[in-house]
Amino acid sequence: MAEPETGVDTGAPAINGEDTGPAVGLLTQYVKDLSFENPNAPGIFQATVQPSVDVQFSIASAQVGEEAFEVVIKIEVKATTDSQTAFVVDLSYAGLFGIRNVPADQLEPFLLGEAPRILFPFARRVLADATRDGGFTPLMLEPIDFASLYLQRAAQGGSGSGFEIGQA
Repeated sequence: MAEPETGVDTGAPAINGEDTGPAVGLLTQYVKDLSFENPNAPGIFQATVQPSVDVQFSIASAQVGEEAFEVVIKIEVKATTDSQTAFVVDLSYAGLFGIRNVPADQLEPFLLGEAPRILFPFARRVLADATRDGGFTPLMLEPIDFASLYLQRAAQGGSGSGFEIGQA
């Protein structure tokens, strides 16, 4: 015997078999842009002091299809020794996420908090490889709590499709 229609959405699959539950998946990830500059080589390799490293982050997201969103982590690194630039790295690392049936109020927290957390270890490896291949010690960034940073930004009244994290 069939149950009567109550009009209450239980989150269960629809009667016709259509899945109405939220679904998120990483479709692909990729280096969108990578630049490594070593402007003072080979002389910079004679430096006896460790370079001072400045790291800046930003996160951006954009809808690129009906159920597809691109999230980009941009990492800019500048290392200086005394008054010389040791190296400069600019990395944009992106992921394409398939997102279906996610409530609008949960979409931005995912795109700017959880998605960067998923992508960061891979971006970190690309950055470490680039600095190593440039002749320097691999730059291993500490893990970042993107969800907390997103919540701080939201508490300050920020919203939109991206934000800058600042110095790490």
